Amino acid sequence: MEKYIIKLIGSYLNVLSYFSGDYAANKALHLFSTPRKGKLNSQNEKFLNSAKKENLNYEGLNIATYHWKGDKATILLVHGWESNSARWKNKIKRFIPQGFNIIAIDAPAHGASGSKLFNALLYSEFINIVAQKYQPEVVIGHSVGGMASIFFQQKYQLKSIKKMVLLGAPSEFETILKSYIKLLGYNKKIEKHLNKIILKRFGAVPGDFSTSKYSKSIETKGLIIHDVKDAVIPYSDAKLINKNLRNSMLISTKGLGHSLNDSSVTKNILEFIQK
Repeated sequence: MEKYIIKLIGSYLNVLSYFSGDYAANKALHLFSTPRKGKLNSQNEKFLNSAKKENLNYEGLNIATYHWKGDKATILLVHGWESNSARWKNKIKRFIPQGFNIIAIDAPAHGASGSKLFNALLYSEFINIVAQKYQPEVVIGHSVGGMASIFFQQKYQLKSIKKMVLLGAPSEFETILKSYIKLLGYNKKIEKHLNKIILKRFGAVPGDFSTSKYSKSIETKGLIIHDVKDAVIPYSDAKLINKNLRNSMLISTKGLGHSLNDSSVTKNILEFIQK
């Protein structure tokens, strides 16, 4: 049923594109940038309530943060698409006994944060607001949260950050966009206008937004963890980022999928942070 609805939407916008390519492409980009709103279950809500909550602000948009205080290094946690800060629960429960000072952030249009739309550039600005306040030594980003973390550090080069951990992070935005175009079955007209709108709105073509390219100017030590059978973000992206993030190492997992929500991954992260 879901596949039928997806194809129906794609067909509808394809028809619209013959009347107005810009209108159809704007609708397609809006759909691409709108995450589904998930609800917290009672256990995750209780867990987030154990943190000190604080709302920060970026250009009138609310940034929801969660703070578990500790006296050791500050860790900033940056979740991925259609997720929220509760996704870090298992890892935070391992970090707290170690005494780390932990900050988690909800992405734009996710969790309790503001904005109706999401993109990695806006996310990177949210990250900057939080990072400037808390001056973290470590940033851990999952999926597009990892991409946004690299975009942030490449732009701002925050000196407090000594280590970055990228979990299942994508490399090329262009690849993500093309996968979306293929999934919806958009025609070449929509694809052409999408590229034009992105250039006008963000000042660059999709191919310019690249985690691996942005990594070249980052000296921060990096740990990249990626599953070889990741069905969401290909393993080849991890190798590309590892090649360009000069002070990085790559750990390959098998059978942990895209979430990488496993105790072995937490162990790898702790070993990297505590070196």
